[in-house]
Amino acid sequence: MLKRVLFVCVENAGRSQMAEAFANHYGKGKLIAQSAGVKLADRVNPVVVEVMKEKGIDISNHKPKLLTVKMVEEADLVISMGCSVEKFCPAPLLKNVIDWQLEDPKDKPIEVVRKIRDQIEAKVQELVAEI
Repeated sequence: MLKRVLFVCVENAGRSQMAEAFANHYGKGKLIAQSAGVKLADRVNPVVVEVMKEKGIDISNHKPKLLTVKMVEEADLVISMGCSVEKFCPAPLLKNVIDWQLEDPKDKPIEVVRKIRDQIEAKVQELVAEI
């Protein structure tokens, strides 16, 4: 049975979008990933889109999605990106939460965003190996 993994961040414009894309890429047949946020950005960070294209993954058509109770209830695992999501969400909403404590790529130069991307890729690969 496929595991459902939900990546949560505040704006759903950077880290959680990268994690969702990597998880769906590396976890085919093992998991289904989605991402969401609680205070959405207008669009996915263009620098994030660019650094993901460097890895051969196109997320240019992704849009920030609002976190819903249904998403959380359906998830086997919820991973927050280190963005203090709990301050924005009622604690009972989040179950089985792991916090990856990742730096926010917002307003960062591309070199920093690449490092964050690579950290997320490594964490996702570890997660997929564990499932």
